[in-house]
Amino acid sequence: MMHVIIVDDEQTGRRTLREYCEAEGDLHVLGEYGDGATALAAIRSQQPHLVFLDIQMDPLNGIEIARSLDPSQLPSLVFVTTYDTYALEAFEVSAVDYLLKPFDQERFRRTLARVRPRHAKSGMDERQALLAGLLAQLERARSAGEERPRLLAEFGGHLHVLEAAQVEMIEADRNYVAIRVGKDTFHARSTLQQAELALRSQPMLRISRSCLVNMNYVKEVNRTLRGDFILVLAGGATVTSSEGFRSKVKEYLGTMRIA
Repeated sequence: MMHVIIVDDEQTGRRTLREYCEAEGDLHVLGEYGDGATALAAIRSQQPHLVFLDIQMDPLNGIEIARSLDPSQLPSLVFVTTYDTYALEAFEVSAVDYLLKPFDQERFRRTLARVRPRHAKSGMDERQALLAGLLAQLERARSAGEERPRLLAEFGGHLHVLEAAQVEMIEADRNYVAIRVGKDTFHARSTLQQAELALRSQPMLRISRSCLVNMNYVKEVNRTLRGDFILVLAGGATVTSSEGFRSKVKEYLGTMRIA
């Protein structure tokens, strides 16, 4: 029997993992936690065999939790992530298991099929080495990502790697964001705030509470009768700023004028 702790700041994510764990005869869930500090204390005190660890949490994320664990009591770790391309590349080369949201029970079971024999056969030293290799790879991948940031998003039932410089516009869509590249629209499980941070290398301007525009792709600007700005993008999309962001758009456009 493997004792399990689930760490995810989203209730739906914790519920999915618990249901999948309960369907397995050899997994026993000790607890589930929605914040990093409480989760870290629980892992230290309960010493589970396996931890499902969400990466993107605030203020203490999954990587920081992993760094804080006692090397002499290190459990097997399965990291859970959304669309962080560089994290995925790091996991692939380090042989540490991960789950990409959203995942189904079949994908969950494929991960378990790797975790079970590895946990049974590997010693503490090997698990420490795997984690150290992952963290080092993440650092290298992050450094490369600063030079060439990319995003992972879904289109037509497949995951695609997008160059940040290709993105023309991003709009909030419930628990996802819609990413416009030319005439195509991709989707990723993220918030608009997370997307804005991921695209900080681009001149992204928030023109409403739910829309970010890459100003490199604006080819025409018009005004409504109320004074809001209508932006026409290179790929053909047309978006309108909201009243609350009107002055911000006006200020940015002012920097583009020839003095």
